[in-house]
Amino acid sequence: MFMEKKNDIELNDVSIEDFTAAINECKGDVFMVTAEGDRLNLKSKLCQLIGFAALIKGGTVTRAEVECTNKEDEARLFRLNLFGKEN
Repeated sequence: MFMEKKNDIELNDVSIEDFTAAINECKGDVFMVTAEGDRLNLKSKLCQLIGFAALIKGGTVTRAEVECTNKEDEARLFRLNLFGKEN
């Protein structure tokens, strides 16, 4: 079975509201990878709650490793990480 290559992004100091909005716009799957190696599909609201709970500090994601299955999604989250909220 062929699996599409995943693209990793490390997010730092991103607003939860902006990050969630960007995930909702993503076309493919977006996974948060925990320190233990667990992969949480952030398209699921339950996984978002679990994943964000450990990372939130003052309303921002302090650091998160994210994998995208879609190059456009990777670019969207990369821009969010660099420039903040999308226009």
